Amino acid sequence: MQHKIKITVQPQEAANGEALKKIVARQLQISAADINDIQIEKKSIDARHRQPKINLQINVFCGEKSTPQKADFHYQNVTSKPEILIIGLGPAGLFAALRLIELGFKPVIVERGKDVSQRKKDVAAMIRNKTINAESNYCYGAGGAGTFSDGKLYTRSNKRGNVSGVLQRFHFHGAQDEILYEAHPHIGTDKLPEIVKNMSQTITDCGGEIYYNSKVTDIIIADGKAEGVKCADGNVYKAKAIVLACGHSAHDIYKILQQKNIKIESKNFAVGVRVEHPQMLIDSIQYHSKTRNEFLPAASYFLSAQVAERGVYSFCMCPGGYIVPASTSADAIVVNGMSSSQRHTEFANSGIVVETRTEDLKEFEKYKNLCGLKFQQQIENNAFTHGGGGQIAPAQRLTDFVNSKYSSNLPKSSYIIGLQTSPLHEWLPELITKRLQNAFKIFDSKMRGFITAEALIAGVESRSSSPLRIPRNDDMQHVEIEGLYPCGEGSGYAGGITSSAMDGENCAEKIAKNICH
Repeated sequence: MQHKIKITVQPQEAANGEALKKIVARQLQISAADINDIQIEKKSIDARHRQPKINLQINVFCGEKSTPQKADFHYQNVTSKPEILIIGLGPAGLFAALRLIELGFKPVIVERGKDVSQRKKDVAAMIRNKTINAESNYCYGAGGAGTFSDGKLYTRSNKRGNVSGVLQRFHFHGAQDEILYEAHPHIGTDKLPEIVKNMSQTITDCGGEIYYNSKVTDIIIADGKAEGVKCADGNVYKAKAIVLACGHSAHDIYKILQQKNIKIESKNFAVGVRVEHPQMLIDSIQYHSKTRNEFLPAASYFLSAQVAERGVYSFCMCPGGYIVPASTSADAIVVNGMSSSQRHTEFANSGIVVETRTEDLKEFEKYKNLCGLKFQQQIENNAFTHGGGGQIAPAQRLTDFVNSKYSSNLPKSSYIIGLQTSPLHEWLPELITKRLQNAFKIFDSKMRGFITAEALIAGVESRSSSPLRIPRNDDMQHVEIEGLYPCGEGSGYAGGITSSAMDGENCAEKIAKNICH
């Protein structure tokens, strides 16, 4: 017999299987010995009160064995099946490829960066030498930006696709059980590379093809139909359809589209900074205690405010994490955040970004649909100018930024490459600076102690979303080019790992339907 129940318990009780079994037995009015297994279906933390609690939705098995949680997927051999070309092996491209295999198509993937193993070496060299490999970094390579940026799988995009299915695919390829039931699932950058490697292996084991170090330099169009691509190494790949899943940092793809007069559109995006606090401070604010209960995870937060008719919000919050360099060129500074599965560092960081609309960019109007891209690039170049050379990032104490003061020194930081004190309030665009300063004050009213000299901001957090959209119709094909399927974050249709993955799956299903009919 199975019983589905909801209970609220202490953190230490949730972590202790025997203690949890006794609590469940009391609620069901049965003996603990009658319980064969307890399977957690949903888990969340309620930290609204003085003593944080754990909410659980569980399936209790009495007198019968529990059913396995691991899903199976029909990954068939597609060696001789019709070929579909995919540009990019980020979340959108990966999940499009896996779904295409299920649907009986052969994915052929061209990825400008390297495989996971080689990419890890390049990222390590970047940290060590403070230099950027323009084709293999935190953004380019197998798994895209998601591989080295934390692996948070929480999304509000339930209407876009099957969130549970995405989580199941990650789990099938090696992700921990917890992602299937935690309210804010997280894999960790220590585990993601192996999972991405497993996904890539599934693709090639089934007959799919992956070509690394293959930067697209041209999209072949004939009579209004996409036929293939040409890469920097001279190779040409053709297929029945092309999934354009290039990621939000592949600026050269946007330029190719513009040069070929293929329609693209500017869109609203977000620009800001990354703020870093001592994790103990965030824990004390969120858990209402000077010390964190050992059975509670490092505390996180989500903050938002409306300031001067623009949204200002936290993005990619990384408890127990690191600030990392996420630029793709040697003359620019971009920062992002990541954390391992254990989230065990002494720092908490988050992007704090300001909604930026095309009407805010009057001085960039001459660039037309690339106005947001040019604005983004200018801010990143300015960050490099005000940094300390290489990938040293400009930074300022949070209190000084809010009060428009220069920081004579900086608190300790997780950013391994190094920080250079800089008056960000002077050189960031006023439309960003003023809104950030006011938003931080609002955030401090919600989380007392948020504004502190122990916290710093580092610049810039400029790639939380794409400044462009590649328009598509209801069939997910480009509005002008048949057979070209813009997809994922780089095409302007997603904002994170999970939403990008779902968009990739949706795209694969549309391709299958269109080709088969």
